[in-house]
Amino acid sequence: MKTLIVIFTTCVMSSLAGQIRDKAARIDSVFSSLHQQDQFSGNVLIAENGKAIFQKSYGKAFREQNRDLNSESVFELASVSKQFTAMGIMVLKKQGKLKYEDSLRKFFPELPYYGITVRQLLNHTSGLPDYMELAAKHWDSTKIMTNDSMIRLLAEKKPEIHFRPGEQWEYSNTGYALLGSIIEKASGQHFAQFMAKNVYQPAGMKRTQVYHKRLEQRTIDNYAYGYVKDAKRGYVMADSSAVEKTTVYSLDGIFGDGITNSSTTDLLKWDQALYKEKLVPKEMMAEAFTPGRLNNGKQTEYGFGWLLKQTEPFGEIQYHSGGWPGYVTYIERHPRQNKTIIILANAGTANGKIATVRNILYDLKVKPRIKITPQEKILQQYVGSYQFSKNNILKITVEEGKLMGQVNDHTPHELHAEAEDLFFRADRDFSIRFVKDTAGKVTKLQIIQEGPTVEAEKM
Repeated sequence: MKTLIVIFTTCVMSSLAGQIRDKAARIDSVFSSLHQQDQFSGNVLIAENGKAIFQKSYGKAFREQNRDLNSESVFELASVSKQFTAMGIMVLKKQGKLKYEDSLRKFFPELPYYGITVRQLLNHTSGLPDYMELAAKHWDSTKIMTNDSMIRLLAEKKPEIHFRPGEQWEYSNTGYALLGSIIEKASGQHFAQFMAKNVYQPAGMKRTQVYHKRLEQRTIDNYAYGYVKDAKRGYVMADSSAVEKTTVYSLDGIFGDGITNSSTTDLLKWDQALYKEKLVPKEMMAEAFTPGRLNNGKQTEYGFGWLLKQTEPFGEIQYHSGGWPGYVTYIERHPRQNKTIIILANAGTANGKIATVRNILYDLKVKPRIKITPQEKILQQYVGSYQFSKNNILKITVEEGKLMGQVNDHTPHELHAEAEDLFFRADRDFSIRFVKDTAGKVTKLQIIQEGPTVEAEKM
């Protein structure tokens, strides 16, 4: 009998190992294909039950010195940083140094924004104006803006609030930058020092830190430099990009909404720490993964630094993406099954393949998207330029009866129709929906993706 048990157990373990190898090979094929097409450079870590079943690096950390990426390479996390800032606020609440219902003006009475709470900053329901737009209009881009100078500019220029606090959900970098400054006010410490002692170190994150590359003028060992695509020169470091160098320099002093730097290995430690009480009690942790509510009681899809959604067959998914010149980042948690997806890119992006990776992780077959062929007169109404931001414009054209999309000076790609107003790229997992006004005129488009839907107004 013992022999039979041993044989059975050995067979089961061998089968499980084979399944993991198969998953890893299929996942590798996804990212290898992107890398070979020069569309992705970065690190990937996929885990089950806290153990990496796939971890690999693709490409260079420092192209000018031909230095490869490795599992400990450190990346700018961009907006994935927000979950750490939120945890800093939660730790301060645990310490009794602030409350979620505290007013923004308790910490910064000079700001002309009334009725905004810390909770609303965490949930993106504050209605605050965008500091980046304010900087574009009023900041000397030859200087590095800091949180203090951002607050002074908000107090001086008094840009109008977008809506009454709690009335709508609107993603706000300003809100999280202010949360970073609230951490300093409430703790009496510099943001970087507080975060290291109270968040990164308790989670076991040895490579993670707040890093202002241009402001501090110091280097990090094993740093993954960020690269952007130039139409003439190929991938260039963001600091030398004609389009992006001003942005990455002038906003390098801002913290809270970004600027945390980490590795895939450290992010898995972070992910697993959230299952335990290393940082805050379970009851407090649960609140971070509870959707916020608007004044009318309507539920949002955002907690404290995390986007949240219920899906079938995966159950609850907790996730966040980040984007900054040279970096595209992503972390996704499946708490019911303890599965984790971490992707850090320092050139190009693989975020368009999240759904594919998720299906591989669960051994699900991908349903093919069904293409239709709209009449050309329908396609023609979508032709034009759509602006996401000052430096990001999507040009839509029709060529030989095909709808084409081109971001800035990048290579145009065909957009396939799955409905008359809904299109997709064959090599990406997002959709583009064109939106009309009541008169039937196309006014904007929406990128429907992993994370918040992104809109671009027709110019």
